[in-house]
Amino acid sequence: MKVAYERLVSKLTKENLWMYILSMLNERPMYGYEVATQLRGRFDVKVATITVYVVLYRMSKEGLVRRLVDKESKLGLRKVFYQATEKGLETYRAGLKFIEQTYQMLKKV
Repeated sequence: MKVAYERLVSKLTKENLWMYILSMLNERPMYGYEVATQLRGRFDVKVATITVYVVLYRMSKEGLVRRLVDKESKLGLRKVFYQATEKGLETYRAGLKFIEQTYQMLKKV
């Protein structure tokens, strides 16, 4: 049972980070590091920060988020923050609907 449960947890968290990320970006745009920190704090999803950046990059390529460059920081570096797109929010809502339907079907068993 333990292996099956751990696999389920992994599938619903680490392998579907885009759902958690869009949930947060639905509230407001965020920097990548902030997304990683919030994943740990709000959802207890323990994932490497670099993994979050890889997922954000893929989400950007898919059109789920847009990358916005902030003004130069004190060190002269430009920071990138991420914002959910309409396509991203539609995909997020479709994902939530699927999860809710799956939950309702499994609950009947």
